[in-house]
Amino acid sequence: MFRTTRPTQERIAQRVVAARDIELTSARILHADADSFLRPPQRGFVFDRSASLLGVGGEVFAAARQAFERWEPFNLGWMRVANPEARIAVGEVVAVEVRSLGLWTVNLSRIVDVVDTAERFGFVYSTTELHVEQGEERFLLRLEAATGEVRYELQAVSRPRAALARLGYPVTRAYQRRFARESHRQMREAVRMQDGNAKRR
Repeated sequence: MFRTTRPTQERIAQRVVAARDIELTSARILHADADSFLRPPQRGFVFDRSASLLGVGGEVFAAARQAFERWEPFNLGWMRVANPEARIAVGEVVAVEVRSLGLWTVNLSRIVDVVDTAERFGFVYSTTELHVEQGEERFLLRLEAATGEVRYELQAVSRPRAALARLGYPVTRAYQRRFARESHRQMREAVRMQDGNAKRR
């Protein structure tokens, strides 16, 4: 799974096609629109959760939703969604390209749950065998009716799948924490820019 050279778009496209036919073997754990587990995580999994305030009001929520649809939470320089044409829909495969410590990986997950209401927008994806980790992750936008606050929430249940990820587990955990930290920052910046552009029109 780890490569010293960046994979080509052709290779990524081939892996996306392959991931569509892979049966998901992990038990479902997370729900798109509920904070409780569908079932307790198995032994060896770690649970991470974080949240950030993006702003206030329906316009902020709409801007955040559009940022989700552009896969902005992953647009971090060292990470990106390599098939940005993917839709946020059940069954869609998401290819996340990562460069860490001079190595490249393309990690394939499948969206298994979506919420789309006036006050919630988000999804859960489950990792396939073509992923260095095993587990699920939830990405959720929440518009609080009482206050108008718009929050971006991350939940993840995971354990290393690839041998190198297991051997370098402290490094893996450091990158997971880095992703959460930078993803929140990227979403705040994306919403701020989009909201500013809308006001200038």
